[in-house]
Amino acid sequence: MPSLHLFRNAPEVIAVAAGDYIFRIGEPASVMYLIIEGEVDLILGDMVVETAREGAFIGEMALIDDETRSASARALGECRVFPIDEARFQLLVQEAPFFALQLLKTLARRLRRMDALVGTAPKAGNA
Repeated sequence: MPSLHLFRNAPEVIAVAAGDYIFRIGEPASVMYLIIEGEVDLILGDMVVETAREGAFIGEMALIDDETRSASARALGECRVFPIDEARFQLLVQEAPFFALQLLKTLARRLRRMDALVGTAPKAGNA
């Protein structure tokens, strides 16, 4: 988990009201977020695929592959998030190897979770 104390009182921290979207699937993306406080549902279609909590990264794929958002993120309750743009992302990767490791762990965990969800879905032709 990243050191939240480094970002907790930063002027860039954004307060998000319960039920508000931080981002929506298909939107252009230029920042990822670190959840400082609260919980955020990550949503594909009508399904919540993960509830990310304090210390988690969300929207990280935006800074890795330059594509549009692959999921939506909605505040479960009131929360605070710290935006990380491309320049800050590059600096953190270079200056804080722990940041890069945590980000890789987040990606691996989400990929395994999605693999498990797909693995439980009926296969085509096996209805």
